[in-house]
Amino acid sequence: MKKNPSRRSFLKKATLGSAVLTSAPMILAAAGDEKLILNREYAQTAYVANDQINLAVIGVGIQGIFDTRDALTVDGCKVVAACDLYTGRLERAKELWGDDIFTTRDYRELLNRRDIDAVIVATPDHWHRKITVDALKAGKHVYCEKPMVQKWEEGQDIINAQKSSGKICQVGSQGMASLGNERAKQLYEEGAIGDIVMLDFFNDRYSAEGAWQYPIPPDASKDTVDFDTFLGKAPQVPFEPKRFFRWRNYRDYGTGVAGDLFVHAFSTLNHVINSHGPNRALATGGLRYWKDGRDVPDVSITLYDYPKTENHAAFNAAFRINFIAGSGGGGGFKLIGTEGEMEVGQNSVTLKRSKLGMVPGGYSLVSFTEEMQEKIKKGYADQNLETRSAALSTGTTTWEAPRDYKGARHDHFYNFFQAIRNNGKVVQDPTFGLRAAGAALLANESYYKKQPVNWDPTTMKMI
Repeated sequence: MKKNPSRRSFLKKATLGSAVLTSAPMILAAAGDEKLILNREYAQTAYVANDQINLAVIGVGIQGIFDTRDALTVDGCKVVAACDLYTGRLERAKELWGDDIFTTRDYRELLNRRDIDAVIVATPDHWHRKITVDALKAGKHVYCEKPMVQKWEEGQDIINAQKSSGKICQVGSQGMASLGNERAKQLYEEGAIGDIVMLDFFNDRYSAEGAWQYPIPPDASKDTVDFDTFLGKAPQVPFEPKRFFRWRNYRDYGTGVAGDLFVHAFSTLNHVINSHGPNRALATGGLRYWKDGRDVPDVSITLYDYPKTENHAAFNAAFRINFIAGSGGGGGFKLIGTEGEMEVGQNSVTLKRSKLGMVPGGYSLVSFTEEMQEKIKKGYADQNLETRSAALSTGTTTWEAPRDYKGARHDHFYNFFQAIRNNGKVVQDPTFGLRAAGAALLANESYYKKQPVNWDPTTMKMI
């Protein structure tokens, strides 16, 4: 694969008659718009009781429950324990996964159990590093929710702990292993959009729940919530249920919209184009509507610079979040190149190829005499700038997952468990996770400092 793919190499594959797997022949075989089906092969294995991967959940909140449900869609996995600081969630864990599972408020009790092979870390962000490192040192495989760390300086601790332990550590940006990402990466490497010029990502929300105003149970109290442990190394404050159940709203425990949402986009972007990430960020925004005590913005716009590398051209990325979008909400992730664009989702990819106008039209010719216009037209025609092959490569192709596709979240856990069983690799190891988290956290650094910030994507450090 050439380091700087272009449509020329992409089109060449369509005319060679090669048996090599490529997307180009399928795209160019049809005129106008077309739809194709994505597919993937899975290992078919029947597991007996002794082959089960015993799983513990640390943090039985919203994400912990969804993560565990997704994990259980993969054959050969069983939940045997759960930990949370709110007693109501431990009761919920038993409702979901059986009265016989072990429950505790102290995650260290889970790490001491020999019957646990792997843990899901779905705690507030400020606990990710501590629990993940402890779990790896205890000999457990770890699935750590994104962002991997609350502060970029914490990332090397997890990287080192994973390497020294030899255990598998998967970071949980769930779309990473999706069919959409897989096909987008193939298309990019084949040169389907030429050189990347821009990434456009946005996520609009229009609900209290979407803005993290999660419900607070009426039994929340100092007896039912271990608030002091929740605080950890964060500043000590009096018991406040909102801080516990709506922790994303506070800088002391979360990472704002960047850590919750930007990090997903960076995971996909860096994976598809094989990049280490951006080297500069400039953020703006503010708290426009949800003035409920939170100290993070509900509207955020960040511009990123990606430097030129052997895998991609220099380009810019625009990330936008709006938690009070009167349009009703929605989202998008679009890679825009010199020769096409891809809109990437977990279950689909749409590739659009347009004709680049190289010959002047009436707009710019109007100031010349009729005789001069004819001479100019002939001069451009002699250069043959708009070839038939370029015109034939235009149109829109959409790949969609089949109806029985179990989803990107299933695939991410499938990748995790396969790596555990076969001592293999995960799609989002701690180094990848730090590069995605670090890039996202640049938005917070810039926003609160009110200035651009610089980042070394290779060494994963602020400059």
